[in-house]
Amino acid sequence: MRIIFAVILLAGLGLAGFAVHTAQNRFAQYQAALQSSQDAIIPVTDVVVLARSLRYGQPVRRADLKLVPWPANALPEGAFRTPDEVFPAGSEGTRTVLRAMERNEPLLRVKVTEPGQDAGVAASLGEGMRAFALRVDVSSGVSGLLRPGDRVDVYWTGGGGRESSGLTRLIHANLQLIAVDQVTDEDRNNPILARTITVEAPADVVAKLAQAQATGSISLALVGVTDQTESAAVEATINEILGPQDTVQRARTCSIRTRRGAEVVAIQIPCPDE
Repeated sequence: MRIIFAVILLAGLGLAGFAVHTAQNRFAQYQAALQSSQDAIIPVTDVVVLARSLRYGQPVRRADLKLVPWPANALPEGAFRTPDEVFPAGSEGTRTVLRAMERNEPLLRVKVTEPGQDAGVAASLGEGMRAFALRVDVSSGVSGLLRPGDRVDVYWTGGGGRESSGLTRLIHANLQLIAVDQVTDEDRNNPILARTITVEAPADVVAKLAQAQATGSISLALVGVTDQTESAAVEATINEILGPQDTVQRARTCSIRTRRGAEVVAIQIPCPDE
């Protein structure tokens, strides 16, 4: 009887030890999984997003905003953290949309005006930049393919004939268009046969553009959306287009007309500047 009791006791102790060992292993695995999940947790912060889609020129109101958690290490540049940042105390009026935004998209400073401003050209100018209008037509304005937000190279053509003064020169590359005629909406896709385009440029470039427009003709070349190359100084003379002057120039002659009786006679004389 004692032997049976001892065997049962030993078996019970063995089972208890196995259960404890198994439980310890399970607990260790649980702790490892919990630590791994904690390490994978990404810190978040509140960001203001739109509760509905907004298009160019529409006002932004508090009812259009909501807060959502956003990864703190991937916060968009110019994002608002609270509605009070969108509408600071003491500000008057609403902000106006400069670029189309969709529902649940973060509200960014570059896509809206300051409180109380409209969506005019002045609201989209960068620091130290000026807006300058250039006259264009169908040919110089890239056949109506321009729209706000595009970039263009500006060429000036001056002089004439076959002299070296007749040339075309790239006077500035990658100028940003902020308006085509009176349209500043970058989301507008239909072509516009523009008569004027407005570019964004610093004051020294504006001076060059004004001089070029006053002394010759302006032509534009559209830059590709993904093109990040910097155009070097480029110019072309009429001789480079037509080749060297290998034709004999006509001799200049001057004459006067005089009447001899009923007949009018042309008499050759030396030209005044010879």
